[in-house]
Amino acid sequence: MQNRRIVALVLILSLLSLLSLPVAAQNGGADLLSRIRKEAMERSQIMRTMHMFTDLYGPRLTGSPNHKAAAEWAVKQMTAWGFENAHLEPWDFKHPGWLNERLTAHLISPVKDPLVCEVLAWTPSTKGTVQASAYQLVLPERPTQEQLTMVLNNYKTKVRGKIVLIGKPTSIPVNLNPPAKRQSDQQAQQRYGPNARPFNFPTPSPTPTPAPNAPRPLTNRQIDEQLDTFLKQSGALVRVNDAGREFRQIRAFNNRTFDINKVIPTVVMSNEDFGRISRILNDGTDVVLEFNIVNRTYPEGATSYNTVAEIRGSDKADEVIMLGGHLDSWHAATGATDNAIGCTIMMEAARILKTLGVKPRRTIRVALWSGEEQGLLGSQAYVKEHFGSFEDAKAGFEKFGGYFNIDSGTGRVRGASVFGPPEAAGIMREILAPFKDDGVVGAAATRSRRLGGSDNTSFNQAGLPGIGMGQDPIEYGTHTWHTNLDTYERILEDDVKKDATVVAWAVYQLAMRDDLLPRFSKSEMPPKPPGENPQPPPRPSRTDSRTSNSSGRGR
Repeated sequence: MQNRRIVALVLILSLLSLLSLPVAAQNGGADLLSRIRKEAMERSQIMRTMHMFTDLYGPRLTGSPNHKAAAEWAVKQMTAWGFENAHLEPWDFKHPGWLNERLTAHLISPVKDPLVCEVLAWTPSTKGTVQASAYQLVLPERPTQEQLTMVLNNYKTKVRGKIVLIGKPTSIPVNLNPPAKRQSDQQAQQRYGPNARPFNFPTPSPTPTPAPNAPRPLTNRQIDEQLDTFLKQSGALVRVNDAGREFRQIRAFNNRTFDINKVIPTVVMSNEDFGRISRILNDGTDVVLEFNIVNRTYPEGATSYNTVAEIRGSDKADEVIMLGGHLDSWHAATGATDNAIGCTIMMEAARILKTLGVKPRRTIRVALWSGEEQGLLGSQAYVKEHFGSFEDAKAGFEKFGGYFNIDSGTGRVRGASVFGPPEAAGIMREILAPFKDDGVVGAAATRSRRLGGSDNTSFNQAGLPGIGMGQDPIEYGTHTWHTNLDTYERILEDDVKKDATVVAWAVYQLAMRDDLLPRFSKSEMPPKPPGENPQPPPRPSRTDSRTSNSSGRGR
């Protein structure tokens, strides 16, 4: 009897000691983490994958042949790495694809000089090379319908046959205190530490309240739509918008209607060139400009594709841990930091696990989305198709264990936001603990089901655990996000190798746990915001129509 008690006591103590071990000692151990680090740092495929996504297939506008070619290459590459079930999943984009094939822009008179521009997406070509005088059309601030109609009527004969600059040039002050490229440890703790401050979307500037019974001012979108119609009906040749950014940065988004027949050829011009032309016009000197724009639409682009591949699990193979990013980009550059690098990090994290021969209990699934820049469309379609939502769940809803997302550029991962109760963030905090010396501070819980930012919020909105990986900003918000500077050269190789290490480890840990991440109970689930749309991107600090045709959204 005494021997049995001793044996029982030893078993209990052994179990308690196992439960008290850190995550690194339970699911794979410190040895596995060392092997992950070695594979990530010494045999990385990140820069090769980035070369393919950016140099060969960039830019990757949703619906374009470039995007589909990049997606097909990813399927082949992940299959070659040993992933299973690699394929493209179609979803209904509803708009034709579009691609800019050629753009030349020149100042012809009174001096000769090339101009720095980008074409607005889903706009038409010029009719060959067009050369014409420039005309500057300035609208009043926040006009009513009556005021806008009156102003446009006055301009009608003046814009015919002209290349029309919209608005006055933006004045860009010299920034004497540029933001830091790294978050301080204090800032990272405030975002992702145990006592993180909850994130709130920026509050839009309040719109002045009109006097009682006064006509309401038009919205920027209403102004923009009427301006496009006016320019087309009045026979203007090209519309020119001011980029409104320093150092010849340009963010060119899209014609909001996606219908090239409703607009004239449109470019976004560098603030420096726009300002120069405006000042010469103000001298009373005629300015002659020349453009040659060749764009092409692709009807088949109305069907877009998410790219999916997986590493099958074992005893819990019907449960899924996902990781991914959006493969689509805007078209002003090759979409390196937004977001070829996010896709590349996630592919690399899964490649590391596959190469090391680990046997995850749950299925690990990589997803590269399209349509993110137009409103998280691809990830929303996927979540709806495969999981449903808390209010209308499908069979896969209860088997879902979390989705990791990267979409903030090339910086080091500093923490994670997790949709779910505090217990979910606590588990992620413990999983990320081995990376404290790399600057990873932890994880914070969020209750928000609001769409916006990136594709992890498509999962949050459905009531599923979306996990957004936060990174050091580097040059993301200041230089590369959605701009013509977003190229391969802006990638920090050491940072992104470390990011792949963090993600590989974290994904594996969730794939190996006995239980899925805790979720909100039925009584605690935050309500889904009614009838919302994804949050639009921040705009330059101006409210008139001069920026409205640089339309678009997203990370």
